[in-house]
Amino acid sequence: MSNNIYHPALKEEHDLIRQSVRDFAEKVIKPVAKELDEKETFSEDIVNKIGEMGLFGINCPAEYGGQGMDTLSYIIAVEELARVDGSQAATVAANNSLGIGPILKFGTEVQKKIYIPQLCTGKKLWAFGLTEPGAGSDSRATKTTSSLKDGEWIINGSKIFITNGSSALTAGITVQTVSLDHEDKKFNTILVESGTEGLKTRKMKNKMMWRASDTAEIYFDNVKVPEENILGGIGQGSKIMLSTLDSGRLSIAAMGLGLAQGAYEMALEYANTRQQFGRTISKFQAISFKLADMASKIEMGRNLLYNACWLKDTGKPFTKEAAMAKLYCTEFAKEVADAAVQIHGGYGLMKDYDIERFYRDQRILQIGEGTSEIQRIVIARQIGVL
Repeated sequence: MSNNIYHPALKEEHDLIRQSVRDFAEKVIKPVAKELDEKETFSEDIVNKIGEMGLFGINCPAEYGGQGMDTLSYIIAVEELARVDGSQAATVAANNSLGIGPILKFGTEVQKKIYIPQLCTGKKLWAFGLTEPGAGSDSRATKTTSSLKDGEWIINGSKIFITNGSSALTAGITVQTVSLDHEDKKFNTILVESGTEGLKTRKMKNKMMWRASDTAEIYFDNVKVPEENILGGIGQGSKIMLSTLDSGRLSIAAMGLGLAQGAYEMALEYANTRQQFGRTISKFQAISFKLADMASKIEMGRNLLYNACWLKDTGKPFTKEAAMAKLYCTEFAKEVADAAVQIHGGYGLMKDYDIERFYRDQRILQIGEGTSEIQRIVIARQIGVL
């Protein structure tokens, strides 16, 4: 299978990033991915090695410890990790898009210098607390509260399904709250460091997918943090949340693209070796057409996603294109994974084959960072019909 991928936006440095991350994923992650999935093990060792690769903060300015690369470089890195293992890709995507991203864009210079450098090393991770038991797609249903008293924010409530929220590497969380200090409903985002009194986390187990990533429930019981820990100013919470999700959609789209690429390659290899009726099954039209459709969807998804990255990197609006890329790449990841299992036949249902894990991992992609239904609402609004 050729590693060469052609696209007008790609430059030599992008090809180098792709090859280096692909080599790393194949040599370091792939040999242990199955075991980590089975045991639901979050590997601090792999996270540290990813940090040494410079993939945390890859598109963050060098002055804060990042690599100073563009969005497309970051997206290619996530794509290549997801081609091998969704769990590790999820850790990188969450720390970059949801952890570093809002602090870099909305934080004060002091906040950036305190928090971002440690998050670029792989020694520490940061979480983004938006989802609650009653607030998912309807983010404005947030019940977690914040109140300013004597120079401190007092936070009460809980969050659920928070990536990177409970490991030993977790340095803190950016938490979305509703303010109690105003008659009109105002949302604040506040930085809360791990170890703060009243902050408790619980690792969520028995997941169907991303079993080697860290997913947590987080509880706030009169958690007090300094007034200056607010991100972006009072009442800026919704703005920060929506902006963060715009960028986060690109990384989830990259996970869909990478997963589909990996599933397609597995199916192609299997079809070229599996024999039935005296010839390889790839020679049968029913199988060859499945593979042709898979390759076409991957190509279309890559063009859609890379175009959205180009828009972001050139300072152009990209909300619509990010939603389209997230919707399409995650939806066709489901289709490609399903077709790949079908090509594998009964073997595709066995844990001995990686495609079984890919089939499970794809399911979260149509839910996380905004469901497919929400993406359609975003697109409909952007084209002026809602």
